[in-house]
Order: sequence, then C-alpha cells, then structure tokens
Amino acid sequence: MPENFFTMAIKVAIRHSTHYEYDRLIKLWPQTIRLRPAVHSRTEIAAYSLKILPEPHFINWQQDPFGNFLARVVFPDKVKEFKIDVEVIAELRAINPFDFFLEEYADRFPFKYEEQLLKELAPYLEITERGPLLMQFIEDSKKFLNDSTNNFLVNINQNLNRQVNYSIRMEAGIQTCEETLGKALGSCRDSGWVLVQALRHFGLAARFVSGYLVQLKADQKALDGPSGAAEDFTDLHAWTEVYIPGAGWIGLDPTSGLLAEAGHIPLACTPDPTSAAPISGSMEPCHTTFHFSNKVERIHEDPRVTKPYSDGQWADVIALGHHVEQELQAGDVRLTMGGEPTFVSIDDMESEQWNGAADGVEKRKLGNVLVHKLKDIFGKGGFVHYGMGKWYPGEPIPRWAYSLFWRKDGLPMWRKPEWLANIDGDYQYEHADAEKFIRELAKFIGINPDNIKPGFEDVFYYLWEEGNLPANVDPFKVDLRDSVERRTLMEVLERGLDKPNGYALPIGWNRDTESWWSCVWEFSREHMFLLPGNSPMGLRMPLNRLPVLAPEQKEEPIERDPFEKVGILGEYYDKVGGRYDSPPDERVPKRVSDPKVYAEEEIDEEEAKLKDPQYFIKKKKEEAEKDTFRPTRLMNTLRTAICVEAREGKIYIFMPPCELIEHYLELLAAIESTAERLKIPVIIEGYEPPRDNRVEKLGVTPDPGVIEVNIQPAKTGRKSCTFTTMFLKLPGKAAWVQRNSCSMADIQVRVGATTSPSVG
Repeated sequence: MPENFFTMAIKVAIRHSTHYEYDRLIKLWPQTIRLRPAVHSRTEIAAYSLKILPEPHFINWQQDPFGNFLARVVFPDKVKEFKIDVEVIAELRAINPFDFFLEEYADRFPFKYEEQLLKELAPYLEITERGPLLMQFIEDSKKFLNDSTNNFLVNINQNLNRQVNYSIRMEAGIQTCEETLGKALGSCRDSGWVLVQALRHFGLAARFVSGYLVQLKADQKALDGPSGAAEDFTDLHAWTEVYIPGAGWIGLDPTSGLLAEAGHIPLACTPDPTSAAPISGSMEPCHTTFHFSNKVERIHEDPRVTKPYSDGQWADVIALGHHVEQELQAGDVRLTMGGEPTFVSIDDMESEQWNGAADGVEKRKLGNVLVHKLKDIFGKGGFVHYGMGKWYPGEPIPRWAYSLFWRKDGLPMWRKPEWLANIDGDYQYEHADAEKFIRELAKFIGINPDNIKPGFEDVFYYLWEEGNLPANVDPFKVDLRDSVERRTLMEVLERGLDKPNGYALPIGWNRDTESWWSCVWEFSREHMFLLPGNSPMGLRMPLNRLPVLAPEQKEEPIERDPFEKVGILGEYYDKVGGRYDSPPDERVPKRVSDPKVYAEEEIDEEEAKLKDPQYFIKKKKEEAEKDTFRPTRLMNTLRTAICVEAREGKIYIFMPPCELIEHYLELLAAIESTAERLKIPVIIEGYEPPRDNRVEKLGVTPDPGVIEVNIQPAKTGRKSCTFTTMFLKLPGKAAWVQRNSCSMADIQVRVGATTSPSVG
C-alpha cells in the first residue's frame, strides 16, 4: 500500500519542455537525459512519459552506477532541433519528513558507520574542497554536535540557510564552496553542494540531488508566518541527501532550511553534481536558440478541509440529498441526525490541553464562551446548566459539561439573562447571601423556610485528617502538586469548620395536591454534616443518615412515556409569583403520612410454574431483593432537596431530580424570580431537566485536545444543513478555530449524514 494511502492527494501533471533550435543541420552525438523520477521518491508517481524529437532516433533506458534512470538517445542523421517533452503525473500528499527510525548507534551525533557500510558509501564521503570559508562554516557548526542526529541535521541545514541567500543563477556549472560562502549568495545547486561538502567533513555520506520542486498555492493564508507560493509552481531544483543508518537517504534543502517533503521529486542523485545534470552530451559548434518551459497543472483534487466543494458542486450535492430525503419520507422512513463538531484554540496550539489532555484552565474558559455564543444562535430564552460529564479511568474527577437547554415553542425557560452569573466572574458572595437567597426561594416555591437545613463540613473527619498529616507538613501551605484530598483539607480549614457550606431545602412533588411539599430533616447529630470532598454540596448530602422510610411510604418514580401525547408547556412565572405572600403549603402526600399495607395477591404456584419454568428462580430473586426493613416509627421525610451554596464568590443552585419537565420549569421560574428580587445572579448546576421532546439540548464538553459540541438532533437534511451553516457563522472566531479548519468540509466529515448526502 502506498505511503500515506489514507490521506487526501492532489494529483498534478508536471509538463517540462526543453527545446534547442540550431541554425543549420548539425551532428548530435549521443545525449544522456536524467529526467525520470528516482525509485526512492516519497511522492507517488502515477505515470511518466518522455517524448523526443526529431525522428528518427534510438532510445535506450539504463541505470548509472548509482541507480539513477538514464535515457541514452542516439540520432542517426543530422538534426536541426532537439526537443525533450517530459510529463510526470504525481500524487502529492502531505508527508512527515521525520517518519523514520534510526539505528540505535546512530541516534546521536557524532557516530561512525559500520565497516561494511563505510565501504559501500565511499563515493559519498569524498572531500574535494577545504577552503577557509568552508572550514570556518564547519567550525561554527560544531556547536551542534553531541545532540540527537535529527537535531544536528536540522541545525546545520538551517545554519547554511541563514548564511547563504537564494538567487536564480542562469550560468552553467556550480560555484565553489568559497564563492558561495564568500558572496553569501547562490543558486539551489550552489548551496546544495556546500552542504554536501560540509556533511562529508563531519564524516557523513552525502550526495547531490537534481529533481523537480513542486509548490502549490495554499488553500488558505497562513495564520502566522509565510503562506508559501502565490501560484502553483514547478521547476528544476537541487538539494542534498545524507545517509543515516536506519533511515536511509534523508533529503535536506538548504534554500528553505527544511527537510525535503512531498514537493521534492528526485531525478538523479550522485556523488558529484556533474553526473546529475538533467541533460548532457556533445554537438557540432553552431548557433543555438533555447526554449524552456516547466508547468504544473492540477488534474484531480478531492474536496478537503481547506478546499471543500465548489458552490456549484455543493448545490448539486444538496439537491441530491433533498431528493433522497423525499423518497425516504414517502416511504415513511424517519431518521434523525446529530453531530459532534470539535474546536481548538487559535491562540494556543502547544499546551497539553490542546494536544492530549482532556481538561485545562483555558479550555474551561473557552468552553464557557462557546456555549454562550451557541446560546445566542440556537437557544435564545434558554439557560446554561453547569454539570459533570464523563469520568474516565485515571482522571481524578469527572469532566465538566456545559449544557444549553431551551424550549422548542420559543417561550423562555429563563427570561432575563442578567440573572444568570458568569462562571468565570467573582461576585464576592458569601454563605450569608446563600442563606438569604434560599429563604426567599422557599416563599416562591410555597413551602416553609423553617425547613431549610445548613450543611457543614464534618468537624471530626477533618480533625482526624489533619491529625494524620506528617509532622513537618503545614496544611495551610499547599503545593499544587499535592493530592486533591490535601488541597481540599487546606481549603476547608482556611474557610473554617464553623461556617456552613450552603443550605438545603428538602423538596419533592406532591402527586396528591399537584404542588411542592417539604419536611424537616432530622439527624442523630442534630446538624447536617456533609460527606467529605470538594464536589458541590448537592453531591455530598448525607442521605443515608436521614430517617428510614417504610417500604409502603416509598413512591416509585414515574417516567414519562416518550410516545405519550403531551400538551403545550405553560408559563410558570405568574404561578410562582402568586405564592410569594401566601402561607406555605404544609400538606404531606398520603402515601407518606398515612401509608397503607396491602395484602399480596395469592398465586397458584403450580399453575405459575407451568406457565413459566423459571417462576421459582425469579421468586427467590425477588424475595432476596425485597425491602423488608421496617423502622421503629414512621416519619414524614423525603430524600431530595434544592441546595444553595456560595463558592468562589458566586451563588450556585443545585437542582433536585424532577420527574417531569413541568416541575423543573416551575423551579427555574421560582429561582429567577428570587434572583431578580434580590438582584443576585446565579449559576444552575445539579440535575439536568428531565428528557422531554418539547425541550432541546446542546452540550459543550472537553475531550483530549479539543472542545466537543454535541448538536441537538435534526429530523431533516435541510435542518441539518441549517445547523451546519449556523456553526460556520459563529461570531468571534478569533478565540477558537474548528478542528483542522473553519471550513464546511470539517463539519461535513464530523457531522456526517444519515438522512441525506447533503452534509456528508
């Protein structure tokens, strides 16, 4: 399989014409032509042709002592012209010039070739120049010794590039190294020969290379640095190759200071430049007119990230997609399509968070910026939920997840964005502000504020943890390299164990009254001590220390059938506002306050066994799993709560789990009403809204090296195209770029297409 088979290629045709016109018929002795790509070319050659005029002539293909292809041409008659037309079809793919392994003994330079290899490389070790300027260049380059071989090659190549400026020189032959270094100016063949001699002085086998250089105009201008050729270009070129054990011949181009890449197509590689001349031979003296052309033409290009389909091609693709989609819909085939475009920072390409790490400070900030940009485009009237995402082995904590929710009917889930705090801001709020907020919130929900329970860090645990520290460790002097547990201990001790972390308001939905109900949480230690950790308060509730419910008091959760016909979602601000001055609702669900124990249905076990041979196995399993524990007394309690906590100067609201979206929206309305009344913006965390087809969700999460966006599903190809277009028009692209580019092709590849090819 060809190298880089799976990367997109640009197929080009190099058309090279050399034409000599003579003023009379002359005798032309055998001519040697070295214009056929070498076998070791890393650029795949799809086709090659050589056409020679005039006829008749005889051509014999040979290989010289160094393995180069030679065309030896003999003309039996006198000629008035000599024309050579070469066409090379090449497939240009981006290659990694460092894609090689070195023998262990050659990993660092200097090294010595093995004895047998040294004999074979003898012609490439011949030193023919020892001028003072060359020797001074070699002396200056000794500072690159005692390093990796790769670094030595890169450094000496760049050193020569800095000292010799490139010029196009039409005179025949090659300058001596002294001439090139003395003028600090030379053609590609001049600087290539200097590098050959310099490398040989260091004991490295080096050869002179004549070949084609192809440079294509970049699809997009570089963000920084030069953008390369202004137009597609090709010409004869010269560079150097050095032999390194394990890697073979490595191309170095001193005119650019870089290693040879896909655009370098070697034709002849020899120890001496004379043997690499493109054309050599003798002729009778005469007056000659010389014509020369060398052009490159793109003959095939696959749509790619930096140069996607043309407008016309794209219109045809979309039209075909819509036609396919119509046929699918006519057959009642219903498909949906999501997508996961990824983004990277445009300002920071090197740090670990944009290369391999899943998380990072800058990534969190840009993720927050991105989710709010998407909110302005997709989810106006929605809100951003700050939650926890996936937790992978080896990572100390779960990844963050910023989720955007909004209603499909266009009505707001959150009316005024100013009451949603910026997670990167510091509002200087403390636990007293959290207490004030939750007391006001209880009035909008319609339950008794006396049920609010402050949550404290567990004094005994942290005293024990502090006592376990080494005698010479000060918990208040924390190092960022310390464990998460030790950093948490320092933060807790610094804040003080006597101050509440936050406040919990027990809350649940009363199915009997269709309203919220609450209770007083009782603990054996009187206060509510949170589980140790640094997660939000809502994740550290000591629920196993609450009074135990009898089996008949427990309510089974109700999950809405996704195929249930549901009505239009209402507006809840007036409803929660009407509760503010009303007495709190103290009613408790009958199942909790007055539970009924029902006799189990008698079953004919013999008949049940006949119907299901696994009956007794299933019965035994059910009995083992059955909750038979009964408390000493029944208590009216529930195990869900809404929490308000001050962290890092901001007020966080930890949402409780809700069975229905209507309940969640009602709580959001109460929270916003409280925020507006107290002029305190908040951050929503905890449980997400329950799944409901009347609400859309879009997620922004971290992944190794990127920020990933989980797009809401689209039911049609047209809708998916609209989503793609919206992503491409994201404002403020200076902060980030899409992975690989900001072009449509990237979204095409990553979003893919299920319902039609219009985005695939």
